[in-house]
Amino acid sequence: MRYHHSLLHSGPVALLLAVTACSSKGSGAPRAAVPVGVAVARRAAVPYTIAANGLVTPMQVATVAPQVDGIITRVAFHEGQSVVRSQVLFEIEPRPYVAAYQQALGALARDAAQLESARLDESRYAELVKQDYVTKEDYEAKRAAAAALEATVRSDSGMVATAKFNLENTTIRAPIEGRTGGLLVREGNLVHAAGMTPLVVINQIQPILVRFAVPGSDLTLIRRYGALGGLPVTAFPDATPTQPESDTSTDRPLGATREQPATTADPEGTLSFVDNTVDTTTGTVMLKATFANRDGALWAGQYVPVVLRVFVEDHALVVPAPAVLTGQQGPYVYVVDSAGAAQQRPVRLERTAGSLAVIASGVGEGDVVVTDGQSRLTPGVKVTTNTSDSTPPKGPAARHR
Repeated sequence: MRYHHSLLHSGPVALLLAVTACSSKGSGAPRAAVPVGVAVARRAAVPYTIAANGLVTPMQVATVAPQVDGIITRVAFHEGQSVVRSQVLFEIEPRPYVAAYQQALGALARDAAQLESARLDESRYAELVKQDYVTKEDYEAKRAAAAALEATVRSDSGMVATAKFNLENTTIRAPIEGRTGGLLVREGNLVHAAGMTPLVVINQIQPILVRFAVPGSDLTLIRRYGALGGLPVTAFPDATPTQPESDTSTDRPLGATREQPATTADPEGTLSFVDNTVDTTTGTVMLKATFANRDGALWAGQYVPVVLRVFVEDHALVVPAPAVLTGQQGPYVYVVDSAGAAQQRPVRLERTAGSLAVIASGVGEGDVVVTDGQSRLTPGVKVTTNTSDSTPPKGPAARHR
């Protein structure tokens, strides 16, 4: 009975030891390596850029209006046509103005002849009065008559100039080079110099301006690097900009955005104006960039995304932006060590530039960082790697805060 009692007590102990041994054997099994994408931290030239929404505005706008009254007898261009400075646009019936000009010339010739006669009389009486052949009063009368005719001739000259000016303005010419808008009058219409309706509007689009707003906090950098020369600005007319809902007026600068669209069109311009005041309502400052616009890619009134390149950081330490994660302690990356294990490492992120993240500290040149698959990682886990591209963007990249 004692022997049987000992077996009954030793059974559970043996079973417990067997379970413990199996558990210890299972926990010691190696964990399978996690496949991840990686890239090498490297030095690269990375532009510091600011992206914004821009509004294309003409360099000049000319509202063509008549300076004389009359009937339009000829329209010498087509709507939407490009015109050059001094090109004939309209002709107004000139015959009344030709007659007025001829009349003014005739009056001038008549009074000029009378003036010449009066001057001769004055000269003759000046000699006679010295010899007492005529009275002083007679001489004074001749001199006054000559002076009056001189004033008449000057008035006639003014009338001739006015008549000539009116006649010349029966031919209306383009005051600037640019593209015409829609015709507001037609042949046979009567127009008035004091009328409120213009004949046509011309926009100068070569060169052309793009105005846009950037945060006032960027003003110091823009002024610092802008003093060294015109800062380059790229426009993207084929992209769709994001216009702030609170800013629908074209008379106000658009708010800055942090998105740069992908587009193949990239007209290049130069920063040409920085406003002298920061808008206290939006906290932005308005800028203007000048574009040659030789191919006409930019159109007046068009909203376009723009990117202002402030400077280029030649030796920035960069990793692909997806490598940088954000935790409770701030940004961090997973670095693959020499043993093939992923280690979590905190970093100080300076900025992002398109697909790249510029790292101020925490990662060294040549470090291998994980760019894909971080959600399956824990510190120390083994990984198998697939290298991804970390080449810096060729075009300007939008800077994110």
